[in-house]
Amino acid sequence: MNHKPLLILAILGTTVLLLAPLVIAGSDDQNGQGASKKARPAQIITIEGSKLKQLVLTEKAAKRLDIQVKAMANGEGKLTTPYSSVVYDSDGGAWVYTVSKPLTYVRQKIVVETIKGDLAYLKNGPPAGTSVVTIGVAELYGTEKGLGH
Repeated sequence: MNHKPLLILAILGTTVLLLAPLVIAGSDDQNGQGASKKARPAQIITIEGSKLKQLVLTEKAAKRLDIQVKAMANGEGKLTTPYSSVVYDSDGGAWVYTVSKPLTYVRQKIVVETIKGDLAYLKNGPPAGTSVVTIGVAELYGTEKGLGH
């Protein structure tokens, strides 16, 4: 497998991860006053009995990040997801953010078998039809991990 695209994505992803919390937390308040009175753009909620967290964005934060989703599918007899939905953790584990309800996202482990073009073919992951984030993935990961703070 050609790892050059993964290296490029890792470099770009790291840059985005460091800046993501700043983008999400950006305030429209020009002089900084009253910012503490505004609702936080993202709530990070621990899922009981799990190391994973649920991210709940405000509508404004989701729009600012241009969050877009697409359903997992079956292709060539395999579970597929847009490669843009895949994020890698520091241990090399692959994940997608599923949409549990509107503006609510949960990271779920996947196992990538191969990548062909813009599709990742999976050995394991959420079932076909599950909505996953395709744009805004790195920003969600950075927010969940508290990167950039």
